[in-house]
Amino acid sequence: MKNTALTHIHEELGAKMVPFAGYNMPVSYDGVNVEHENVRKNLGVFDVSHMGEFLISGPNSLELIQKITTNDASKLVDGKAQYTCMPNDKGGIVDDLIIYRLNEEKYLLVVNASNIDKDWNWISEQNTMGADIKDLSENYALLAIQGPKAVEAMQSLTEVDLSAIKFYNFEIGKFADAEKVIISATGYTGSGGFEIYCKTEDAEKVWNNVMEAGKDFGIKPIGLAARDTLRLEMGFCLYGNDIDETTSPIEAGLGWITKFTKDFVNSENLKKEKEEGPKRKLVAFELTEKGIPRKDYKIVDENQNEIGYVTSGTMSPSTGKAIGLGYVKSEFNKRGNTIYIQIRKKTIPATIVKLPFYKA
Repeated sequence: MKNTALTHIHEELGAKMVPFAGYNMPVSYDGVNVEHENVRKNLGVFDVSHMGEFLISGPNSLELIQKITTNDASKLVDGKAQYTCMPNDKGGIVDDLIIYRLNEEKYLLVVNASNIDKDWNWISEQNTMGADIKDLSENYALLAIQGPKAVEAMQSLTEVDLSAIKFYNFEIGKFADAEKVIISATGYTGSGGFEIYCKTEDAEKVWNNVMEAGKDFGIKPIGLAARDTLRLEMGFCLYGNDIDETTSPIEAGLGWITKFTKDFVNSENLKKEKEEGPKRKLVAFELTEKGIPRKDYKIVDENQNEIGYVTSGTMSPSTGKAIGLGYVKSEFNKRGNTIYIQIRKKTIPATIVKLPFYKA
């Protein structure tokens, strides 16, 4: 089991630690609901240093990125980030990721922790044009500082004007006494804030300075459990749950990051799927009776015929409702439709709703 540079701090804080993607990670400190609410109302800091970072550089870097990802990276300019995914050649998704354009010939790809080796092998295999690829995952730590008070609380740590960084843009500068830090207005919570990429050796210093700067603003350390409930309230996909090697971006509602203005891996088949319509779709639903949907629970119609399965579910701390995502046959994919979740021996009705579940 790997540790991040901050594992000892989480243990000192009394965090409940669990194995996650090969790392020893904090799942909670004060409890999911308390941590979740604090991010929605104040701010919280997550150690997500287990995420992977690849640097793709050289004159053929954009060509490789355009081949392996569904979104159009040619639209990026320096200081801009883009959410995208890497399709496989069988109709599924290798991973979802964020691309940062550092300059015309240098891009940082941030991938999911559980997929670092798989992604590296896949990108290397597709790299027929000779772009330079480096795995920097061990060199960088990543802190997500999320919540409506993030700008105000963190401004004392940098001369960069945090309020001027627009969503999915980033600056590189001094932050929390560390040099050459990527300060990115991205996140996985829907409550605003930043993701901070610093060198691994600076991680402890940055964490301590962030906690000190946020003290008067109600900052708390936040674990993976609240990260999951926060992202689910926004309807953000989690790799391994809502998307994987068997789900296409079209089925998963990721058509908005799938641009057929260029050729990419399996683009012809995905374009055909979009034109003809997928056989199933990822939908959002709220239970209308008591119960909590969980991953892999069956979804059935009113006659108990199986029509799909749950991919993510929880009791939403912000709305007080039981919410979930799941795949259903396309003919059932209509907002307002009633579907049924099989929870143990009961069949609980749920309504298909529009995302996000939570609106600030």
